[in-house]
Amino acid sequence: MNLRIPYALLVALLGLAVLCAFVGSLSVGPAQIPFTEGIAALFADDGNPVAVVMQDIRLPRAVLAVLIGISLGLSGAVLQGYLRNPLAEPGLIGVSSTASLGAVIAIYTGLSVAFPLALPLMALMGAAIAGALLNGLAGQRGHTLTLILAGVAISSIATALTSLALNLSPNPFAAMEIVFWMLGSLEDRSMQHVWLALPLMVVGWIMMLSLGRALDALTIGEEAAMTLGVNLKRLSFIAIIGTAASVGAATAVAGAIGFVGLVVPHLMRGLVGHQPSKLLLPSALGGAIMLTVADIGVRIITPQSGLKLGVLTALVGAPFFLWLILAKRRSML
Repeated sequence: MNLRIPYALLVALLGLAVLCAFVGSLSVGPAQIPFTEGIAALFADDGNPVAVVMQDIRLPRAVLAVLIGISLGLSGAVLQGYLRNPLAEPGLIGVSSTASLGAVIAIYTGLSVAFPLALPLMALMGAAIAGALLNGLAGQRGHTLTLILAGVAISSIATALTSLALNLSPNPFAAMEIVFWMLGSLEDRSMQHVWLALPLMVVGWIMMLSLGRALDALTIGEEAAMTLGVNLKRLSFIAIIGTAASVGAATAVAGAIGFVGLVVPHLMRGLVGHQPSKLLLPSALGGAIMLTVADIGVRIITPQSGLKLGVLTALVGAPFFLWLILAKRRSML
């Protein structure tokens, strides 16, 4: 059942929800800090313990949850519109897998120990390689089927190489670190990670948000879109590079986090309809809400056992997506 809300009101409500989730993220943690004292500590410069907790631990985590959620939700909406496939998400085209492979190589070779930023930088390099390969394999007209097949192939190769690294790892601690990193988490992140990922994410957002008109035209088919002046090769290039930049940066600093880019556009589609251009911004905001709330849930549900964020999003996202499929099936009967 669709619940239509005026578009401007919906965006405003989603923006308010993002703000509330962000503030809630700042308020949750193992240290019991009164709300007003914690907010005041964000602006303190005296180096007291409360200020350190708020500025160096909780703030980067909350900021990254919003930024990564925006990247995953927006890229999912773009890929579903471009590929005209409701099952499309960043993992489908191999960006997440190759970024993960880059990080795994950094851990496997010991580069992450010698140089802490080697892990996110190698992950970014992996995402860049995936973007270049996808753009080259998409062909002159950027056929969507070719892109899907290329993405599946790249993802399979990256996953196989990651498994090989785990299999051959001589150090059990390195293997454990690889597994934990691949589960996705925002623990122990700093503002350095924020500043590393933010520029690439913003570039990716700008590129993807510029595709609204072209994605609308693509809903009537590739040939018809071309007659309306849509350059399919340019559309393919911007969609691929925009996704690779934003999702690659997200994976570089947080590991692999799935299902956000898959589920959120479906949720928003029930509120805004099936026009791709109107789905982009709500999906971005919805992704920020979902990931921030999930990260709050990780800290509340199992504060001591270290439940990983990617595990929780999969546990919530997979059953919910199955429910969406069943609801869609019932509506077609």
